[in-house]
Amino acid sequence: MKLSTFALTSAIFVSRGTAQLSGSVGPSTTREHKVATKVCNVLDYGAKASKTSDVGPAIASAWAACKSGGQVYIPAGDYGMSTWVTLNGGTAVSINLDGIIYRTGTAGGNMIYVRHTTDLELYSSSSKGAVQGYGYTFHSGLSTSNHLSSMSNLSIQAGTYGPRILRLDDVTNFSVHDLALVDSPAFHFTMDTCTNGEVYNMMIRGGNEGGLDGIDIWGTNIHVHDVEVTNKDECVTVKSPAKNILVENVFCNWSGGCAIGSLGTETDISYVKYNNIYTQNANQMMIIKSNGGSGSFSNSEFSNFIGHSNAYTLDIDGNWAKSSAAGSGVLYSNLTFSSWKGTASNGVQRAPMQLLCPSAVPCHDIKISDFNIGTETGKSVLQKCANAYGSGAGCLNDAKSDFNSYNTVTKTMTNVAAYKETNMRGELTEGVGITASIAISTVPITFFPEATPAIARLGK
Repeated sequence: MKLSTFALTSAIFVSRGTAQLSGSVGPSTTREHKVATKVCNVLDYGAKASKTSDVGPAIASAWAACKSGGQVYIPAGDYGMSTWVTLNGGTAVSINLDGIIYRTGTAGGNMIYVRHTTDLELYSSSSKGAVQGYGYTFHSGLSTSNHLSSMSNLSIQAGTYGPRILRLDDVTNFSVHDLALVDSPAFHFTMDTCTNGEVYNMMIRGGNEGGLDGIDIWGTNIHVHDVEVTNKDECVTVKSPAKNILVENVFCNWSGGCAIGSLGTETDISYVKYNNIYTQNANQMMIIKSNGGSGSFSNSEFSNFIGHSNAYTLDIDGNWAKSSAAGSGVLYSNLTFSSWKGTASNGVQRAPMQLLCPSAVPCHDIKISDFNIGTETGKSVLQKCANAYGSGAGCLNDAKSDFNSYNTVTKTMTNVAAYKETNMRGELTEGVGITASIAISTVPITFFPEATPAIARLGK
């Protein structure tokens, strides 16, 4: 398919060390060492492999027995879960989830909440471990479930949200990998004030509704790579505070798309890099969003983005209507966008390049190069800039100082080049619904065209 595109080129200067990790990531000791120390099998702590059981208390007991060194093991099998677990104060501990956990409870909060822990590995040795959140029973307001007799008397209001599936809080030297998180009642996976972490070989599949974020990150020195996310909210998102975050080889497969924010007061984000991001049928390929607020987002890079059929593409929105915070605005500076290609659904209805910065704190040192985004409707695409200074786009003001506010400048670009669409294996042709259970998908073996995962999937 040939599509009209516009091409933008400029020289890019990337500060040395920009957007790189600041040190090693992952557990301090191997999973083999943890297994050799001690294994706490949940079946020995009262768990039963049954969808109508409650594995929560057994996980908590196994954690208490192994949290000072060892492995909590959840063997292959189906396990119900109605009691959420808070796993606190672990050291040199792993959780091997080879079974599938099915939500049966209705409380809010977090199904699995790991806190104040160091040297943690949460994974599936078979790559078949999963948590099924049955979020559709919240989002659709179903009063009964065909899957779980223990849920037969539930009465849940349509459009409500339940627990997150997985939350890490103040966890250092950790990894999470080879798992599927499915149909969360709220966010799927959040990392809150975490350090030296690695997340990879993950499948996240949620419903086609807002409020179901895939992966949210705030912390320091975290590497997220080789993950696939389906939902209709944020794919992989960095929030404040954050520093030295690397996100790469990500497949946003009918998702809301990646994001920075939304950002509020005292924002402090720097040295973030997104690389090799494939996005299809999303709200955007990348949005950086705030409304009011204070602080800064700086020294970051966004490279090698590919996508098609997206509403927006690159969207900096300093007046994001869905939230507001005290302050005159977040300062965006020294941000580089390079090697973007693909298509927007309609390049005039929604500008593929939209750089709308706060008027009180205009953004500067915005660098664009090799930006080739076409349209699937018509032959023209727009650029829109306001209060934005930099190089590589016709709508940017190229002043080097005196960054004053200015009204929106719109440029129309027409028929410059043709782009042949690249497709990923397993692209969804429609969003996943919110009125029926979502199938548990296998962890993929590829996440970006022609890119081999950095670490092979454990299971065959």
